[in-house]
Amino acid sequence: MYLPGVGPHRKKLLSQELGIETYGQLLEHYPYKHIDRSTIYHVRDLTGDMPFIQVTGHILSFETFEMGPRRERVVAHFTDGTGVMDLVWFNGGKYARQNYKPGTEYLVFGRPSVFNNRIQIQHPEIEPVNEELRMKKEESAAAAASGTAANSAPSTLNSSLKMRPYYNTTDKMKKAGLTSRAMERIMKTLLEKLKEPLPETIPNFILGPRHMMGRDEALRSIHFPQDHRQLERARMRLKFEELFYVQLNILRYASEQRHKYSGYVFNRIGSIFNTFYRQNLPFELTGAQKRVMHEIRADLCSGRQMNRLLQGDVGSGKTLVALMTMLIALDNGYQACIMAPTEILAEQHLHTIREFLRDMPVSVELLTGVVKGKKRKEVLAALDDGTLQILVGTHAIIEDTVQFRHLGLVIVDEQHRFGVAQRAKLWKKSVSSSLPHVLVMTATPIPRTLAMTLYGDLDVSVIDELPPGRKPIQTTHVFDSHTTSLYAGMRKQIQQGRQIYVVFPLIEESEKTDLKNLEQGFGALCEAFPEFRLSKVHGRMKPAEKEAEMQRFVSGQTQILVATTVIEVGVNVPNASVMVILDAQRFGLSQLHQLRGRVGRGADQSYCILVTPYKLSEDTRKRIDIMCQTNDGFRIAEADLKLRGPGDLEGTQQSGMAFDLKIADIARDGQLVQMARDEAQHIIDLDPTLAEPRHQQLAQRLRQLHKSVINWSKIS
Repeated sequence: MYLPGVGPHRKKLLSQELGIETYGQLLEHYPYKHIDRSTIYHVRDLTGDMPFIQVTGHILSFETFEMGPRRERVVAHFTDGTGVMDLVWFNGGKYARQNYKPGTEYLVFGRPSVFNNRIQIQHPEIEPVNEELRMKKEESAAAAASGTAANSAPSTLNSSLKMRPYYNTTDKMKKAGLTSRAMERIMKTLLEKLKEPLPETIPNFILGPRHMMGRDEALRSIHFPQDHRQLERARMRLKFEELFYVQLNILRYASEQRHKYSGYVFNRIGSIFNTFYRQNLPFELTGAQKRVMHEIRADLCSGRQMNRLLQGDVGSGKTLVALMTMLIALDNGYQACIMAPTEILAEQHLHTIREFLRDMPVSVELLTGVVKGKKRKEVLAALDDGTLQILVGTHAIIEDTVQFRHLGLVIVDEQHRFGVAQRAKLWKKSVSSSLPHVLVMTATPIPRTLAMTLYGDLDVSVIDELPPGRKPIQTTHVFDSHTTSLYAGMRKQIQQGRQIYVVFPLIEESEKTDLKNLEQGFGALCEAFPEFRLSKVHGRMKPAEKEAEMQRFVSGQTQILVATTVIEVGVNVPNASVMVILDAQRFGLSQLHQLRGRVGRGADQSYCILVTPYKLSEDTRKRIDIMCQTNDGFRIAEADLKLRGPGDLEGTQQSGMAFDLKIADIARDGQLVQMARDEAQHIIDLDPTLAEPRHQQLAQRLRQLHKSVINWSKIS
């Protein structure tokens, strides 16, 4: 509040709009870009396709043009002696007329454009020419007069004016005069006020070998760098610091958990597992499935709680691995549960598990919102007395009334759909001092850099090969003007005995969008395919109604399932060979990939058709092209991360993980993430509790950052 240029009103605004309350937070409000202000151009050399430029000169005169009631366009005719250009204001013209005087020399900055064959700059930045600029111009003019420099060459200023920072501000701030320029002046005042060097946060034994600048120099340089090289060095240092402390926090926590919490020891492979493996396993496990089972087996025998993330593309066989892990728990006298995000997926898991375990004496039951009355009481009683061995359910599992006799293993499917607090309730189900083992499954491939940050305290297993006999899905892009050929292809597939999904992004018509909606689309498809039967599924249907429609499709009574993204996860119909996604431009890459995974589950060739309008943005075209080029979920996830950033990726917001990164970018700073991870791992390997004197600075900084760094707690 007492910093010159701030005051009580602006202090309140900075707090409300940007969460800035201290000098430290103000210093960490980094510029989003810098513009090189080192060159002064001549008016005669300007063109309409140039980026930001600056010129010096004076205003000749003002003109005002009426633009309707209480609106006007103010134009200042400006010259530097080599030509005339216009400075234009659609707002703030009155201020310009009052404050900028003809004849006074100004430095003008902005982006040039052409209007009526004349160069203009709309809403320029203007400031009086200072002594340094005047001297530079005089030197340039003298050099030109003596023939030592070309008169047409732009002037280059010295470093003090070179790189101008630009800061993000809100509309409310701008109305109060807190523009980017005002933020620049406030930042300059603050840095001049801070005479003493800012305290260092990373020890020299880390900075030295990596030739990184100190924190004081980095913070001053990020705002007011002398040149591009200094700016890049400052950025690298500050990015590394952010990523390093995130990784150090995660790794220290993971190390602490391993030592603090024991897990049940499942060292017995008994009759249940062996019977299943020898008699019920319908096919040979893939090499990837065998490798993952070895990793899980080592965890279960270690005496430590397993916290493992199992990543596998759609159709890679994660459910089978989960079932085999549950059978090991059963052989050791414990119960297991698998928690799914939707009732459809929970029912799918129940059906799959019962199919795998046919004729085996293993009790498996379902617990979702639709299981009520007498059946619910029976399930709860069997859980409590231990006779129910495997429970499949939704978040209904974590209700207080659900109590297990001996819960030894928890499997969480598509875990990003469960909040942290929800999963934490699972620990109340364990009465022992040991904790149940946890296997977290996801079919959304997570890029390595994101996994290191989002799931940094979990061991990661990846099933990276599909079961034998599966053919890669062929993905094609079709414009919505070509429906005749699309329908012909769909009809041909159905005549060959196949089934088709058609996915819409909306349920009902919305005034704000021009999207085809499911209700209209269903009617249109019924007219287009009168000889076939259609089902319809969306999120607003009652569960029983939705289930009945799904079952009609699963049993083959209907040939086309028209749906919204409720079928994105967990629907398994091997006979379905075509996925048509309408208005595909409205879906993210991960979602398109998940939807595509609903087909290609049988031995037949499957197809995914992405239907869009002809007019698409560049980013959308990239997304569609990536989908057509590859079926590799990890390549798609990496591309998604680069296109959308971590905050937008499905899962990172819902999971409870907020990326409090002010300058680092998980998507684009992969090498720095790895460098920070390696450095943090080295330190934790040497000193897991950061107790050594040389690590005290790190421990202290972690305590300061504790409030802003997410602690995943025991729930992984």
